[in-house]
Amino acid sequence: MSESDLPLSTDEFAHLGQGDIAYVKAIRSDEVPALFPQAPSIQPGLDLYMLLGADGVPILLTDSRETALANASENQLETVSVH
Repeated sequence: MSESDLPLSTDEFAHLGQGDIAYVKAIRSDEVPALFPQAPSIQPGLDLYMLLGADGVPILLTDSRETALANASENQLETVSVH
């Protein structure tokens, strides 16, 4: 088995795509306090979108999927679909 056949280490996998890849996740405003404890109070029941880095770190919170995608594009991040 060559070195290129070895699986990624946990650390390598955690950093895979970092700085290059992001994804958009739909959430409800009710979830914001748990995800962003420092965020100001937001009206409950709203549909929101998070732009997250490949490692799951939140980048942006918005009420528009298009805004999240535009922000990813402006920052030269490739968005991928996650199910």
